[in-house]
Amino acid sequence: MGHSAGALYQSLTSGGEIMGTTRNIRTIHSLRLVAESSGFTLIEIMVVIIILGLLATLVIPNITGYTEKAKREKARADIASLEGALELFKADNGFYPTTEQGLDSLIVKPSTGRIPAKWMEGGYFKKGVPLDPWGNRYAYFAPGRRGEGYEIVSLGTDGQESEDDVSSSEHLDSGRVLAR
Repeated sequence: MGHSAGALYQSLTSGGEIMGTTRNIRTIHSLRLVAESSGFTLIEIMVVIIILGLLATLVIPNITGYTEKAKREKARADIASLEGALELFKADNGFYPTTEQGLDSLIVKPSTGRIPAKWMEGGYFKKGVPLDPWGNRYAYFAPGRRGEGYEIVSLGTDGQESEDDVSSSEHLDSGRVLAR
């Protein structure tokens, strides 16, 4: 082919022939439209950019809201798993680990404070104590801050005690701590 649309149009209108073949008016008109309408105008491009910007402002906040909600649910699931391990610890030893012993006492037998006599070999939480979804360690209190047997807390996005914390004491049922 080797011809641009503009060059092809010019050769058709001036000579009327390409390689010995006469083209009709309809072909000339079609080529002229192609030559004149190649590309987008600046206004068309600006309209598309504005529409994409508006869509982004509507969609992005919804996506980030779901991410935060998913992290809170993950923290609740982690807390429920840790609670199960703490209940096994208490069933074997008759008490919960102290605040000083912390959640690490589910992995390694405590060597300070009240030493558990029947600590399960291999620990109570095989995977290791997880970090919360925001990358912080779970806080552990025994007794809990509200007087229950214990409390496990994720300090949330800011890593400090605030209203976005996820706690094992969010729901209490007959004195037993339940994860929500």
